[in-house]
Amino acid sequence: MAAASFTAAKFLAPVAARSGGDRARPSPAPSAFAVRPLRRGPARRLGSVMAVSSDVLKAAPAATAYPAVTREEALELYEDMILGRNFEDMCAQMYYRGKMFGFVHLYNGQEAVSTGFIKQLNQPDCVVSTYRDHVHALSKGVPARAVMAELFGKATGCCRGQGGSMHMFSEPHNLLGGFAFIGEGIPVATGAAFAAKYRHEVLKQSSPDGLDVTLAFFGDGTCNNGQFFECLNMAQLWKLPIIFVVENNLWAIGMSHLRSTSDPEIWKKGPAFGMPGVHVDGMDVLKVREVAKEAIDRARRGEGPTLVECETYRFRGHSLADPDELRRPDEKSHYAARDPITSLKKYIIEQNLASEAELKSIEKKIDDVVEEAVEFADASPLPPRSQLLENVFADPKGFGIGPDGKYRCEDPKFTQGTAQV
Repeated sequence: MAAASFTAAKFLAPVAARSGGDRARPSPAPSAFAVRPLRRGPARRLGSVMAVSSDVLKAAPAATAYPAVTREEALELYEDMILGRNFEDMCAQMYYRGKMFGFVHLYNGQEAVSTGFIKQLNQPDCVVSTYRDHVHALSKGVPARAVMAELFGKATGCCRGQGGSMHMFSEPHNLLGGFAFIGEGIPVATGAAFAAKYRHEVLKQSSPDGLDVTLAFFGDGTCNNGQFFECLNMAQLWKLPIIFVVENNLWAIGMSHLRSTSDPEIWKKGPAFGMPGVHVDGMDVLKVREVAKEAIDRARRGEGPTLVECETYRFRGHSLADPDELRRPDEKSHYAARDPITSLKKYIIEQNLASEAELKSIEKKIDDVVEEAVEFADASPLPPRSQLLENVFADPKGFGIGPDGKYRCEDPKFTQGTAQV
């Protein structure tokens, strides 16, 4: 296998407060990696530092503690993360006021992953999400008012009110959906990556930058599912332009990641299939951004997929229906102290990239955007009754709606199974 460049830094998050502390790993110092031909090699522990020599990764010169970032880039990251956080906080308010229905899963605490990856994409690139998809949609450019209206079940939502919280979709933004069942989005993302490669190699339709890239987001709980392994194999076999982004928030609903996985280091599963596997501190947007940029550039050049494990933490329960009583208070306070937005704000000010007043101005702007989104969603109409069977039957008039224009479900014979169809 020809060597390829992948020098993204491997930054591991502090793990002092991990659930299942008896299996916690020590915090390693930053190191960097480059892809090389397959070679077996054990992990080496050096005191409190773990240097990893895996199947396809080897140590490279140490990376700087932070990648360079311009003022404009830093402010874009900050604004996107503030939008995600404030939007989700407003969702909680609206849910408890009865404006939203069903399960609503919030993204608070994980903003560095969405922002760090998605803001590196081009418009034609695709994103495939999970049931925790609101912020992925926002980062990809779906207007806040369209996402909020979808959560309200209104006709002006990005799915015309038919998707709701767990099924955000926007064709113009190449957001291919949130998926409620774990793992079901990974094959869709793999298919999108295959389509991009087909357009590039067969139809000769790619952009000048190279291949269109797909990001597949999923959680730690998904990584024990069959679709995950099948798609890693397929993506590497065909060198598909996809990045598998594991948002490891350490808990699969109420099950600790360390209690449910034989080897909790998910990134190692990448080298097992011949692709780079990288672990990054998912609470630090600059570190995530550095790894994301290299993985995306690598995919765009046609060098194949990458598996990236982002160790992060959700600040709320699994959903707004979850009282969040299973996680220890000290664990939650440990990660709350590593808030990715607070960390980025501190970095921006310390590096003289912007003043406190400028950041306050961004926060005020986002507050206005979110308030307007709620007003828009609240004032928007509900979907018309005629929309009920659209995208359900290939021909709703032939099955769901009778020749008299009435819904067949209202015909007593239909419910008895004796209606003529």
